[in-house]
Amino acid sequence: MDRREFVDRSRQELARRADATLSHLNYDFTRNLLSSSTARPRAFFFKPEQVPVLLDLIWERLPKQAERVLSRAQKICSHRFDLLGYADLDYGDLINWHLDVVHAKQAPLKAFYRVKYLDFAEVGDSKITWELNRHQHLVTLAKAYRLTGDDRYSAEIRSQWQGWHAANPYPWGINWASSLEVGLRSLSWHWMYFLLEGTPAWHPEFHQEWLRAQALNGRHLQRYLSTYFSPNTHLLGEAVALFFLGTLCGELPDAESWKRQGWQIILEEARRQVNPDGLHFEQSTYYHVYALDLFLHAALLASASGQPIPAELEHTLERMLNALFILSVSGPPPRFGDDDGGRVFDPGRNRPEHLLDPLVTGAILFGRADFKRVAGDLSEETIWLLGKAGVDEWDRIQAESVATRSAAFEDAGIYVLAGSSAQLAIKGGPAVPQSHGHEHADALSLCLQSAGRQLLIDPGTCEYVGEGSERNRFRGTAMHNTLRVDGQDQMEPAGPFSWKRHVRVCTEQWICGESFDLFVGSHDGYERLQRPAVHRRWVLGMRSGVFLVRDLVEGAGKHCLEVSWHLSQDLQLQQEHLFRFKNSSQGFALLPLDGHGWSEEFHKDPWSPVYGQQGTTTVLNFGAVVSLPSEFVTLLVPLAETSSAPGRFTVLQSRAAASLARAYRYQTKGCDYRFFFGRANQAWNADPVSSDAELVGLTTRTGAAESDVFLCNGTYVEINGARVLSAKRSVRRCELLAGRVSCSDAEAIPSFPPRT
Repeated sequence: MDRREFVDRSRQELARRADATLSHLNYDFTRNLLSSSTARPRAFFFKPEQVPVLLDLIWERLPKQAERVLSRAQKICSHRFDLLGYADLDYGDLINWHLDVVHAKQAPLKAFYRVKYLDFAEVGDSKITWELNRHQHLVTLAKAYRLTGDDRYSAEIRSQWQGWHAANPYPWGINWASSLEVGLRSLSWHWMYFLLEGTPAWHPEFHQEWLRAQALNGRHLQRYLSTYFSPNTHLLGEAVALFFLGTLCGELPDAESWKRQGWQIILEEARRQVNPDGLHFEQSTYYHVYALDLFLHAALLASASGQPIPAELEHTLERMLNALFILSVSGPPPRFGDDDGGRVFDPGRNRPEHLLDPLVTGAILFGRADFKRVAGDLSEETIWLLGKAGVDEWDRIQAESVATRSAAFEDAGIYVLAGSSAQLAIKGGPAVPQSHGHEHADALSLCLQSAGRQLLIDPGTCEYVGEGSERNRFRGTAMHNTLRVDGQDQMEPAGPFSWKRHVRVCTEQWICGESFDLFVGSHDGYERLQRPAVHRRWVLGMRSGVFLVRDLVEGAGKHCLEVSWHLSQDLQLQQEHLFRFKNSSQGFALLPLDGHGWSEEFHKDPWSPVYGQQGTTTVLNFGAVVSLPSEFVTLLVPLAETSSAPGRFTVLQSRAAASLARAYRYQTKGCDYRFFFGRANQAWNADPVSSDAELVGLTTRTGAAESDVFLCNGTYVEINGARVLSAKRSVRRCELLAGRVSCSDAEAIPSFPPRT
């Protein structure tokens, strides 16, 4: 650490011990925090008089959501909570705010800095305890009170509020151990307060208690920011909480300082945490949405309170929204990396399909009809954030049809290959090496979705800690759609949020054409083995919706190779290599080469739709003990109808096979695909094709007089001795489509005779 970090960490350590000592002396930590002569009016997302209008909108537009709020509120009054993926947890008559009820472990009531919140033996799973103590359920009770006027809900808020403060004196216990949790609890208290303001449940005495509690939160956050310990979404969440406190608690002397510091950090973290391509740097789709929610809430509160919003932040928000949109055109986005299970607004909306929620707000803010199409329905969160004017704007936007699209998120290392109604996303290498605690050992893993449904999935996270924890299993390589060597993970764990050595992933090629996309990448995760090996993956995506995955393993000696495919939990085997969804005609074919010679096994593996919850899903595994170098090729074909025949996938034989790496053919009723892999700028021949390209593709449709042709990294293609593509020099991409030539280097293409 440098001098600044050393000084800051030392200051925090001394401050923690000072706070504990002052507590023993019965010091009032808020005695200098409650007087101000410059009180400012509060400007939340809505005014008290607007709440009835918003409630009417929720009943009218989202009646099922209103009913869910009331159903949850009734359970909360019985002290039964849905936390993360755990449902109906019973906390009894008197809530124990320090208890992980799932694992029956209670955190000790000692100075917050001494609580080992990652030690399962001491606290259980701290995430479960913290999720309850975020107090988002108090917001649910406040909404239920406003929806019904039933005093039972406001009385329960009052009872839990008093019980919590009695059980959590500052600075003792696990609920002060994480500054992020203090910040998120503070945000919940804001929502609760402004939902109750102006009602019989709100009174001056409660206002003073609330203000005192928020003053303590602000003091704690400012003293113990995660500037160096966890400078990611932890620091961002704490900054957002500080900004809210400074904006909404103007009576407090430190409010202006909190507001200024929080806003400055938000702007700095928007620059630091968000890659230029729009994706969050944490290597996790879920954390991308989590950070996006925090930025959106902060920007909207700034707008409501008259705080100028820099154009740079607006641009960052739209880039983040656009990245989420692109990943979600064909269905819920792939869940690369950790799934935290928590949300900023509604903790119940934490399943994969709920990751689209920010697009609803984004569609209104940026007038994006394409966002609206992908987002689907209006959300409760958007109604509260943007009010009736926002709903009216949503109704004015005419959702437009959205086509799948290819995209390269080079900074994050995620590449999207588009088919007719399908998208394949692959985890390649980031432009700048990044290593963060929420990434998985999933280099070159891919996910596939089509027509709104997930086909090949990332199985999720399950949990972070615990006895018999599956943490390492879920973030290990075998749980992802990639290749393993000798039963090893690409990286070795060094703790729940660290690795002994981070894998280096290299994106070697990304070619985006008119009729195809090509990704080529490799990683060094298996170079640590006694006999080192390198995994290189080629993924070729045709616009028609056919995806070819070619796994090459280079090295020497014999190794055990395994390729795993994790199928969506809703897919069922219909016939060999052909699957369908339950109660749906939509299908999916996963085709190995005929006669591939590897073992083939179906088995069940765990799958976690949300933190703490497990189910099972089907995994198709191919394996063999082979001498390197070796390769395995798979064809992935989403089908609109399961009755559609998937076709045959075979190796093409060649009279000049020694000059050619490999050639493959996929034949269907309506189309014939042929793919040729050679060595760039070295002549080869495989009847009927001759070329010097690294890759050549031919697509011949039934009844068509001519084939569409493309090449990558070469100068020519001949078919039956006739030259159909020719370049003056080697080009990355050249395509012949219905007699028209498209090339990455137009000046390299001379005129050539028409095809016969």
